[in-house]
Amino acid sequence: MLFKNRLLPLCAILSCALSASAVITGCTTDLTSTSDDYIVLKTQGSFAIGGSTVTHDGTFSNDKFLEPDGQAAYGDHAYVFYQIPAKANKYPLIFQHGGAQSKRTWETTLDGRDGFENIFLKKNYSVYLVDQPRIGEAGLSTKAAGPANPYASNPLYADKTLYTLCRIGDFPNQFANSQFPRTKEALDQFQRCWTPYTGELDDDVSSDALALLFDKVGPAILVSHSMGGSVGWLTATKTDNVKAIVAFEPGGSPFIFPENEVPEVSPTAYAPIAAQAKAVPLEDFLKLTKIPIVLYYGDNIASAPTKEHIGMDKWRSEFDMAKKFAAAINRHGGNASVIHLPDLGIKGNTHFLMSDLNNVEIADLMENFLKEHNLN
Repeated sequence: MLFKNRLLPLCAILSCALSASAVITGCTTDLTSTSDDYIVLKTQGSFAIGGSTVTHDGTFSNDKFLEPDGQAAYGDHAYVFYQIPAKANKYPLIFQHGGAQSKRTWETTLDGRDGFENIFLKKNYSVYLVDQPRIGEAGLSTKAAGPANPYASNPLYADKTLYTLCRIGDFPNQFANSQFPRTKEALDQFQRCWTPYTGELDDDVSSDALALLFDKVGPAILVSHSMGGSVGWLTATKTDNVKAIVAFEPGGSPFIFPENEVPEVSPTAYAPIAAQAKAVPLEDFLKLTKIPIVLYYGDNIASAPTKEHIGMDKWRSEFDMAKKFAAAINRHGGNASVIHLPDLGIKGNTHFLMSDLNNVEIADLMENFLKEHNLN
């Protein structure tokens, strides 16, 4: 199975089936000279994993064909799309999206460049893109979404809120050094990439499904974003197959700490968006100390409390909690690091650093981390 960033002629596809540099009458293809342009797959597919069912009281009958009586509802599973390259590295990458997002987070960028899906396929990593339960292509739920979640209904009146929280700038202005694409088309794509919750948001339901995925796939690397961070921490307490965690700007849901070690939250000017922390049994938390963990944060995060820049202030609180989280892991003998990209001279990254203009550089940082721990 062969893919390319532009349409590949049929004769080239046929020739590739014979040889990496085969010749068919009037047609020559040499993959060895342009390997960076091609993605050669062994296979790809999709499936649902995890979930539950509930049965409605009553008796099903043809007289009540469309009624719930006596019928079962299926839901709470995750949806997984996977691609396996022809020459796959040892450890696959399992990608967990953030809040009000979907597996699209890791696909083509807002301005049409390769996202992490393609970037890491070209680096010969198998990729598994997950839609967590009750969202995206895993939209069936056994519990209805409640009014407590502002991202659970349509229409979603939040364009300025999301623009600000993701640190593109202070609406309608972009930060001067922003790595967000400066086109109307990219901004339109950004506003159209959000996905409403179709059921109750529950990190335990999501991590249960994700842990089952790791048990199915085997040892793999977990890559998370934003609110997916909490799902990731919990997943690593439920399966031994998480070999490392790469977390891009975790936040928006609780960081976990051992019981009696939950730190104070750094308050924000708008209180509802401050960082969160919760206790888990020490036995569970210690499982995080057995694997390497890295947390990456981008630019334009406030260094002091501010009422003028809500998004920058929110991520100041989250960044502070992330450092406390990593310190707790290391205090218990683990290996966690928090990387602030501006400290490396990498400037202007938004909350979606995996799809910013410099996402290839960010992917290379992640790959170097994996290589340093012999996980490629």
